[in-house]
Amino acid sequence: MKTALPWCVAVALLVGLFALQTRIRSKQSELARLRQENEQVTALRAENEVLKKIPVQEEELVRLRKENEELHRLRNEVHQLRAEKQQTAASKPAAQPPTAPARADAAAQQQQQLQQLLAENERLRAENQLAQATRVENQVNVCINNLRQIDSAKQQWALENKKSVDAIPTAQEILPYLKDQIFPVCPSGRAYAINAVGLVPTCSIPGHALAQP
Repeated sequence: MKTALPWCVAVALLVGLFALQTRIRSKQSELARLRQENEQVTALRAENEVLKKIPVQEEELVRLRKENEELHRLRNEVHQLRAEKQQTAASKPAAQPPTAPARADAAAQQQQQLQQLLAENERLRAENQLAQATRVENQVNVCINNLRQIDSAKQQWALENKKSVDAIPTAQEILPYLKDQIFPVCPSGRAYAINAVGLVPTCSIPGHALAQP
């Protein structure tokens, strides 16, 4: 009985270490996947830089910039802490193989990193969704404003040239009545139809529309 007890304890420890190592590998795989997702979300943020070319409400833009600055600051702090940790580890003598408590501590640290990455991913996703919604809203506002300018120029053209409500001017004919004599372009890249004097101009995107008089 006494000789069997140490063997039972050794077997139990080996089983525990194997289970712990399996959990650590699983956490590492999950961390790698989340890092990849984080890189994809960051790439989406880079694509959303085109929003700067579209008029955005000033308060919303200021808020987004502050959030971006805070995110960059936190990332710089994380990089700095990691660099300090690596320097400290490099100055220490070679470590002995990790024991069971050391493995448990490593698993806890990886779990904490996992939670941090999850929180950062959620933050980036929310920011990306908000930026996309803002872009769509501003594209609609810009397009409707363009349609108003086209309609106003068309009405001035009809008044000065004594045209009927059925007359359809060309873009060249209403250019003198537009700002800087430039025909507006839909921010989404779609086409405008000037239409007759009695009808409002239209955009080929549903929802980008003026109310009929």
